[in-house]
Amino acid sequence: MIKLGEPRRLGVPTPEARLNFEAERRETGGGPGRRLLVVDGEPAFELSFWCGTCPFLFRRLETARQTLSLESVQERLTGALAEPDDGGVIDAFGALLPEGEYLPVLFRVEPRLVVPGQEGDYFSGEQVATWGLDQFWGLPAHTPYYRTFETAVDASAHLYEFVVPMVPPTWNTRERVEAYVELMGRGTVPTAVAVSTLDVCEPASGLPADHYGHWGLTHFLLDGHHKLEAAATAGRPVQLLSLLALGAGLAESEDCARLPALRTQLRSARATAT
Repeated sequence: MIKLGEPRRLGVPTPEARLNFEAERRETGGGPGRRLLVVDGEPAFELSFWCGTCPFLFRRLETARQTLSLESVQERLTGALAEPDDGGVIDAFGALLPEGEYLPVLFRVEPRLVVPGQEGDYFSGEQVATWGLDQFWGLPAHTPYYRTFETAVDASAHLYEFVVPMVPPTWNTRERVEAYVELMGRGTVPTAVAVSTLDVCEPASGLPADHYGHWGLTHFLLDGHHKLEAAATAGRPVQLLSLLALGAGLAESEDCARLPALRTQLRSARATAT
């Protein structure tokens, strides 16, 4: 299930936003610093480097300690939304974000919890196959995360989708996770909310074993940490409202516009095959 809203202007002036995408300032010259996702003034994640030829990256930093849930919409998010803008959820979470253009997308995911360095880890699997071990060293996610979807973009690129919690799942309250597992077992599909970025990365040179472009679609959870863990534990779906920040990633606007169609095409192909 995919429902696409129209691109819209959301957010507040940068000094007022709880979450920002920033460039790290360097004390001296020598080019731009790290790309960062910042929460409440503290760097929370390091993101893929500006060049677009370095490996795709989201790396949790030690100062990432805050979630951004909103009590005012918790009841509305206990179940599924009928439309992306149902119940004023977009405007509520938009007030946490820096002013810019966002594409609201509402879809259903079946998350798989991945621990860095273990089976299914993108950073020690697919990324190493393209960039090799030398550049990989020291670049794990530094936090468990969820994988939800992947598909070929074309003959030279592949899309990987991730849902990244602001804090590790081990910080979740066990009772709340179990309550959502029980709720999902009765057929309820709760809704999580994320701000998302698309980074398109590809090695500039060299002879990797598997050379192609990596489209990294990353959903940073604003709300839904317990829901995602419950869904992964129970093997159940969860609805995800993504606010895709069109100016914050390493991708062109036309690349971002292709994302819903890529999902729809794969689901149609699977339905035809069965």
